[in-house]
Amino acid sequence: MKKLNPAITDWREQRVWIIGASSGIGAALAQRLGELGAKVALSARRESKLREIAGEHDEILPLDVSDSAALQSARDTLLQRWRGIDLVVYSAGLYTPMRAWEIDAAKTRKILETNLLGAYNLVEAIIPTFVQNGAGSICLIASAAGYTGLPKALAYGPGKAALINLAEILYSDLSPRGIGVYLVNPGFVETRLTRKNDFRMPAMITPDMAAGEIIDGIGRGHFELHFPKRFTRWMKLLACLPYRLRFHLLKRAVET
Repeated sequence: MKKLNPAITDWREQRVWIIGASSGIGAALAQRLGELGAKVALSARRESKLREIAGEHDEILPLDVSDSAALQSARDTLLQRWRGIDLVVYSAGLYTPMRAWEIDAAKTRKILETNLLGAYNLVEAIIPTFVQNGAGSICLIASAAGYTGLPKALAYGPGKAALINLAEILYSDLSPRGIGVYLVNPGFVETRLTRKNDFRMPAMITPDMAAGEIIDGIGRGHFELHFPKRFTRWMKLLACLPYRLRFHLLKRAVET
C-alpha cells in the first residue's frame, strides 16, 4: 500500500521543532526524539518549564502561539542555526471543561486562540518555507474529541474538529509538493489537561506511550495517527452513527 506521507524511520540529525513542548505529549515527544538522535527545538510560553525538560543540545525558543511575529522570529532563528527544519509539531493546547450553561466567552476565546488560531499562525510562518524548499513536514496534534460533539468539550471539541479539517486541507494542498502532513488524534492521555475531568476516562495512556505511537505512525508514513485504537475506533464508529442513536449513547455516557 502506498504511503500517504514521507516515512521518517531514522531520526538522527532530523531537525524537529516542537511547539507546546513544556508538558504532556510535546515534552514526551521531545525527550523520545532527542534519545533517537534528532535535533530538537522546544517552544512554549513557560520558559522555566522548557529549561527543566531540555536536553543538553536542545534549542529553547519561548513564545506565545497567539503572537504570529514571535513564531516567525523563532522560525528565522532556527533556519539560521540549523539551515533548515525537517518537521514541526504543533502540540499547544488548552482545555477547560464547559457545559452550554457554563460558557465563558473569554475562556473560549483563549482556548480557540491556542488550539486552532495558533496553528494557523504556524502555517503562515512555516509552510511558505517548506513550499520554497519542496520539503518538510508538519504534524498537528488534534484529538479524538474532534470526531463528534462531546459533553463538556464546548470550546475544546470544536477547535479540535477544525484542526482535523485543517490538516485534511493542508494534506490536499501540500502532498503534491512533497510536503508531509501528519494528523494526530489521541484519546485520553494523562496530562495536566485531563486532570481537570471529573468523569471516567477509558483507555487512558501516558504521554510517553502517546509519543511512541506518534513516532511509530510517522515511521510508517501514515496521515492520521489515532490511538489507543481500542478507544479511538469506537469514537470513529460513534461519529458515523445516525444522530438519534449517537445522542442517545452520549446521554447514557454522561449519566453513567
